[in-house]
Amino acid sequence: MDTEGIEKAVLVGMSLGGYPCQMFADLFPDRVAGFIGLDTTPFGHGYYSKADLWWLKQVKPIAKLFPGNFLKKSMAKSVSKTAYSFNQMMEIYKSATKEQIIEQLDIAYGKFPGENRDMGFSCPVLILLGDNDNTGKVKQYCQAWSKRTGYPLHIIKNAGHFSNGDNPEQVNSEIEIFVNIL
Repeated sequence: MDTEGIEKAVLVGMSLGGYPCQMFADLFPDRVAGFIGLDTTPFGHGYYSKADLWWLKQVKPIAKLFPGNFLKKSMAKSVSKTAYSFNQMMEIYKSATKEQIIEQLDIAYGKFPGENRDMGFSCPVLILLGDNDNTGKVKQYCQAWSKRTGYPLHIIKNAGHFSNGDNPEQVNSEIEIFVNIL
């Protein structure tokens, strides 16, 4: 941001990308004008049960049990409602090895319990969630996040966990409206 001469940014974190955005907003609140959590889940101890945290640590060993192509296809299918989103996810996974995918899953999920902490935002926050997001407990966590903090939760119609691929028109509109009111 310094190199580009950007004083403040609106951060948009989709799924796992929501974690580094939240961490950045917590560490550098003066550099963040707003945060949009897109099909992601919150940091905070009150959201996750001990069982939830234990299961997150099991993602790596469980993922190792699946053949590489099956892992890629099942992950792409689980987050997509439309063929477009599925194909986009498969394109993303195309050049990744099974080991690389598992390492990314472990960084995001396996390490999350150790990184998780309570944090608040000093900037406006918007939570976007696909109406058909059935990835883990994302829907439950987003609803609790909105209820606990008062952050607005907007539902993306006809969308799964990859709602910006399933319904880019509504996602882009929600982002545009949010940015314009900052």
